[in-house]
Amino acid sequence: MAGKFRQRFQDQENLTERPDFALVGVLRIPEAMRSPFNLIFRRVMMAVGVLFLAVFVIYLDRDGYRDAQENPLSFLDCLYYATVSLSTTGYGDITPITPSARLINVLVITPLRVLFLIILVGTTLSVLTERSRQAFKIQRWRNAVRNHTVVVGYGTKGRTAVDAMLGDGIKPADIVVVDTDQTVLDSAASLGLVTVLGSATKSEVLRLAGVQHAASVIVAANRDDTAVLVTLTAREVGPKAKIVAAIRETDNAHLLRQSGADSVVVSSETAGRLLGIARTTPTVVEMIEDLLTPEAGFAIAEREVEHDEIGGSPRHLSDIVLAVVRDGRLVRVGSPEVDSVEADDRLLYIRRV
Repeated sequence: MAGKFRQRFQDQENLTERPDFALVGVLRIPEAMRSPFNLIFRRVMMAVGVLFLAVFVIYLDRDGYRDAQENPLSFLDCLYYATVSLSTTGYGDITPITPSARLINVLVITPLRVLFLIILVGTTLSVLTERSRQAFKIQRWRNAVRNHTVVVGYGTKGRTAVDAMLGDGIKPADIVVVDTDQTVLDSAASLGLVTVLGSATKSEVLRLAGVQHAASVIVAANRDDTAVLVTLTAREVGPKAKIVAAIRETDNAHLLRQSGADSVVVSSETAGRLLGIARTTPTVVEMIEDLLTPEAGFAIAEREVEHDEIGGSPRHLSDIVLAVVRDGRLVRVGSPEVDSVEADDRLLYIRRV
């Protein structure tokens, strides 16, 4: 009994081994919002299309039908018969009399009648339809997702990071949010983001978010110890992903770097520095906020070196260059190492939005 219970518990935890339909509610793929009028209009048009298909079939074989007065069918009679047949009213005043007409009724009209009813009562089946559609979208997304960004935690830091990425031109479908709060995930899904419900400290949840194929992972947990554990797990699942993590205390920065974080942001110290600067020069803080907000004004960006810039001084370029990234190291402008720009360098510059 204990072994069966343990096996059942492990099966529940192993998210990536579940079939796609079992992930509905855990993994949520956004879809385009449609107005109720458009949805109703589409259903009505589908029902009309099925109706006229039945009319066409009956009209082609109209010689096999007779009404109560033994008269052949006109187009209006075919329309009338198709309408009462598909709606299952069936007054019996028009009936198929030849074997071919009866066979067509069995093989064509009856399936069309079922399809017509499904369309009309489709609203009552919307829940099942939605689950099937989500299962199909989950399967397609899991097979295609590559080089995306996973954001762990959708609190204040996570939302701000997502806003910055969206303002920088990243598509919402390329961002996956992982959180344990369904309410905040609903907020993220309203922006078109892919969401995963679960704890990012579990490797199965991160695999479900596609960390193994992700280009970057942003860890915006509310606690430093959670951030360390998430970073360790993310580095194990995605050894090639770039991990950026935020913590509150600078004493924990080295733990994050040892856990595999490529970049660490100390939120408390950064806020403290801005507060100290704002005491005497508040305009400097406004400019820093402008540089960190990609939607308008100025922004700090990174780009490749253009061909005609090779060998030139970074101080004399058309853009305001702040630093040069060379061999993975950040070298500030003014250092003797970057008197001239090399072909493999990347420039950190101020971009006008």
